[in-house]
Amino acid sequence: MEKSLKLENKLLGKTQTLQENVEEHLRNYFAAHTAGSLPPSGLYYRILPLVEKPLIEMTLQATEGNQLKAAYVLGINRNTLRKKMTELRISLASD
Repeated sequence: MEKSLKLENKLLGKTQTLQENVEEHLRNYFAAHTAGSLPPSGLYYRILPLVEKPLIEMTLQATEGNQLKAAYVLGINRNTLRKKMTELRISLASD
């Protein structure tokens, strides 16, 4: 039933939500590990940066590089934003 609904949505040009998209990719990732094997340890820390980096980059772009505004939009402290930018190797054009 779920697959037919997804196919219908695709045919009608409806897009998946971010959550649905992530779930589909993770389902495929786990399915690729055959015979009941599991992915290697550290999956959480490999996946988070894949979401965090574009989220921070796009927020900084939307705020024209204003880190205080970006931190506010993200709901984090500016120092936390700076730390994440360093960890994820995100730089501003003016840096």
